[in-house]
Amino acid sequence: MTTSAHATRSRSEERRVLAGTLVGTTIEWYDFFIYAQAAAFVLAPLFFEPLSEDSPALAQIISWASVGISFLFRPLGAVVAGHLGDKFGRKLMLVLTLMGMGVATAAIGLLPTYASIGIAAPILLILMRILQGFSAGGEWGGAALMAVEHAPTNRRSFFGSFPQIGVPLGMILATLFMFSLTTFLTEEQFLAWGWRIPFLSSVVLILVGYLIRRAVAESPVFTEMQERRKESSAPLGELLRNHKRPVILAALIFAANNAAGYLVIAFFASYGANVLGMPRSATLVASIVGGVGWLVFTMFGGWIGDKIGKRKTFIIGYAWIIVWAIPMWFLIDTASLVLFTLAIFMLTVGLGPSYGPQSALYAEMFPASVRYSGVSIGYAFGSIIGGAFAPMISELILNATGQSWMIGVYIAGLATVSLIAVIMVPRSVEGRDLSDVVETPNATGEVAPAKV
Repeated sequence: MTTSAHATRSRSEERRVLAGTLVGTTIEWYDFFIYAQAAAFVLAPLFFEPLSEDSPALAQIISWASVGISFLFRPLGAVVAGHLGDKFGRKLMLVLTLMGMGVATAAIGLLPTYASIGIAAPILLILMRILQGFSAGGEWGGAALMAVEHAPTNRRSFFGSFPQIGVPLGMILATLFMFSLTTFLTEEQFLAWGWRIPFLSSVVLILVGYLIRRAVAESPVFTEMQERRKESSAPLGELLRNHKRPVILAALIFAANNAAGYLVIAFFASYGANVLGMPRSATLVASIVGGVGWLVFTMFGGWIGDKIGKRKTFIIGYAWIIVWAIPMWFLIDTASLVLFTLAIFMLTVGLGPSYGPQSALYAEMFPASVRYSGVSIGYAFGSIIGGAFAPMISELILNATGQSWMIGVYIAGLATVSLIAVIMVPRSVEGRDLSDVVETPNATGEVAPAKV
């Protein structure tokens, strides 16, 4: 085969990998965001009906809590998918987790409400959320590694940004769907059956994602690792014995981005409609603009991460979030659509750089033999610390203090913790050989790569 033909095949495979990882994470987060937005507007009266009648504020807090419950099961999904992914390949787990996510989401669209079956309705809802969380726990790690492990060394951050932009794309898709429904249906129609449509539509997205992912080859790093060592000796056990520090750092690095992101995803729209009295359609428009900003700045973060370094890019992003987290609320509270939208958009200026390079940085923090487990578990625990209960915590802060800017204090505090965690990542990990299979911790807890 000629060099030109090989290069063409390589570029074609790269495009399939990037498309496969992008589609999968877009679908995953579409599913999550549809639920978060439903929690903001309709789940409290439909599934927590008696409580909603007696105490609407408490019902809304419980509705937000149901968003976070699935995150508690992401680590379990990450453990299972990471362990199997390190043993049997990234591709297999990508397909399985995508299917599990789709089944759970579509099932939510078929659930009877409290008015029909009573207490069984919220119980079934929570069970589907648990299945969503379990499936999503292994989704991101596989997608991130497929993208980064196929990338040239000097483009890892950019390639790794493709599964990342699935988040804002999923948010835009979910919000556009919700905006269309709330615009063209009456309130009664939306509550009666309209809210089910976005959940049921997930079946179509899953089919598309499956067909694209089926055409993607296994990660070359995993294939090389299997050739060099046919059996991986208990990668999960090795991770827990020798790589606790990078797992903890990975979790802390993600926490603030995930928390701030969930404000953009659902809380701002709910706050604008329920507290400020803005039209629901207007707050959804602001969320769409925020999603576009998040997408653009995430791609920029992936690109600039290859130019100035992933750690520096993270530091810039978190520094901006710390600066903007409190002032943005004074714009939001004007209830002006322009200023409300501007506040959200400006937050995404920091969200992008603190998210775009994440896949590449995480991949470089772990050796190949435990990489899937390491990045998946770190990501899952970061989502629990950060976004799982961020809307609920924000609602509690607002109810307790009556001051929206206090939510900004909470976000700025988390961003400070994440910033410190990024700084603690050794500079030496950037650009390392991703084929390294064995690493031995030194006296400071850092690791030095060793070829097998």
